Amino acid sequence: MKHTPTLIATALVALSLPLSAQAAGEAKNVIFFVGDGMGPTTVTAARIYKYGEAGQLNMEKLSRTARIKTFSNDAQTTDSAPSMAAYMTGVKMNNEVISMTADTKAITPTTALTGNCGANNGKAVETILELAKGKGKAVGAITTTRITHATPAATYSHVCHRDAENDIAVQAVPGGAGYNPALKDGLDVLLGGGKQFFVPKADGGARPDGRHLVNEMKAAGYTYVETGSALTAVDGKAVNKLFGLFNKNHMDYELDRVKKSLDQPSLADMTIKAIDVLSKNPNGYFLMVEGGRIDHALHGTNAKRVLEDTIAFDDAIKAALAKVDLSNTLLVFTADHDHTMTINGYSRRGNPILDISRSYREADCTDPKNPKTCKANTDADGNTYTTLVFGNGPNRKDIRTTLTSGDTDKSMVLHDDYMQETGIRLGSETHGGGDVMLGAGGAGAKGFKGTLDNTKVFGLLKAAMGL
Repeated sequence: MKHTPTLIATALVALSLPLSAQAAGEAKNVIFFVGDGMGPTTVTAARIYKYGEAGQLNMEKLSRTARIKTFSNDAQTTDSAPSMAAYMTGVKMNNEVISMTADTKAITPTTALTGNCGANNGKAVETILELAKGKGKAVGAITTTRITHATPAATYSHVCHRDAENDIAVQAVPGGAGYNPALKDGLDVLLGGGKQFFVPKADGGARPDGRHLVNEMKAAGYTYVETGSALTAVDGKAVNKLFGLFNKNHMDYELDRVKKSLDQPSLADMTIKAIDVLSKNPNGYFLMVEGGRIDHALHGTNAKRVLEDTIAFDDAIKAALAKVDLSNTLLVFTADHDHTMTINGYSRRGNPILDISRSYREADCTDPKNPKTCKANTDADGNTYTTLVFGNGPNRKDIRTTLTSGDTDKSMVLHDDYMQETGIRLGSETHGGGDVMLGAGGAGAKGFKGTLDNTKVFGLLKAAMGL
């Protein structure tokens, strides 16, 4: 093909255009999925765990992909507050700060989880949910953590420290003292855990001010539910405002929810009900969905619960994809940060991802078709080790000993409560500073490509919705 000056000039102009210009106003609706702490290793391990090495997660079927940089304003390795706030506001801020300007200093809450930012300590910055509300759209936030936890809080609140959860809670209650007026008539859907911050101490909660925010939400027109069965009974097409608190603290891990037959909804259940409620708005909606307990299991170096919660998150994406029309809906998944979990050793294909590492060489296998008959890989001292390990965390022995495959005792590597070994001993495993994955599909998805800063995702979401 002959490259004429006109063609070259046209191409250069196209390259100079902002990515957002390619998707302006295409999406009536946006569903933004966040797997908290779901770094690339977690995605890969979950795929192998559920579908095998050659399998595919539902999230991996989305047509557009990108790599996301997650550093915060003051740290190479971010915490959830500024990283999620970057997605929601397009602003880099300091660790522990939620949806405030970059100059805001994180000040530890004084007493009773109530903040005290002090004078002249930053200003609130507009979130995409607030922008959507301003355009007459419906908005919602659902999570498996406390709804006042850092990630969901970044969608609707503004505080100088993520731990000020009593202050975060009041910002979601329409008409009450401390309410965030930028939310207009309030979030249309808010589901998750954390009832303690909505109930006074006299009633078993954590509020020192005596306010019963659940009752205030009911008075503001919300249909309130506390169990999975109650949520199932709600007719989403008949409800205008939906509020649910399914545990005093975080919701239970998916593994425990299922094994103990707990009356809590799955993340997929909450997603479907939220879509039912929000889709009644003729102007469209913005919904944030967080698989928040992936992060907590990673901090605890408990890989089995990590993978179970990641699959539950993926199932919620599957449910949403089956529910919405991608010709007018943009679906995005990503993570707010990475963790230090890694896949190590040279295990034979098909070896269970949670098990001890076993040799890939056929000569080392009694039956090459059965990886469990293959010789265990060992360290320099002759001890077995697991495929999944963590760079840091609490499970670091002074002297390593050999590990046993099995699940009858929590010291065995396949037990629900087994904690993977760590390289550096810390009280809790930390976040990792690596880039994370993003996938997008549907209306306005074309701009999500390449390596992007997390703040740029906000611009793409905003442009896709025409906000």
